[in-house]
Amino acid sequence: MIDVFLTQVMPKTRDLDELKAMLCLFYLLDQRRTHSSFVTYKELLSCITSMIEMGEETLRRVLNLAVGHGILRRIEDETGEAYELVSSLTSRGNIFSLYEQNIGMLTPMIIEELKEAQRLYPEEWIKRAFKEAVMLNKRSWRYISRILEHWASEGKEGGKYRASFKEGGPDKYIKGKYGHLVQR
Repeated sequence: MIDVFLTQVMPKTRDLDELKAMLCLFYLLDQRRTHSSFVTYKELLSCITSMIEMGEETLRRVLNLAVGHGILRRIEDETGEAYELVSSLTSRGNIFSLYEQNIGMLTPMIIEELKEAQRLYPEEWIKRAFKEAVMLNKRSWRYISRILEHWASEGKEGGKYRASFKEGGPDKYIKGKYGHLVQR
């Protein structure tokens, strides 16, 4: 969740009180230990007044700012008012979560490389490349980026992404492009 905050929320936030409110929101989300992406207004107000000493009027103002910046969406149901992280933030954060869960801690340089990968490759490719690397116990961004580069250069085949390095079994060298150079 910290990756979403650092890469998606902070760059959009211009007001210090808004930043404080977003920190409280992310704190509350983290305390749940679930994949929930919303917090009730009452929970947020309680957190803000006890931890930051922000008034309700200021909280309303900064929540409206966050909604305007596309960070939050306001929801209202029978339990009352709540605020939810906009789904595009949480889906864009997936590559960062994948990295943290499967490789290690994010660094500023890795964050930039991951953003570039998001720009260049479909999300489905990225998830599949992480899965391939983990299955082969090759837990490095360098390995994953090579998989993505390979798929990009090979293109699609029949709607599926080619991963020719996995195809062919034991005869892949004999029947492959350079099979005429190999003897059994």
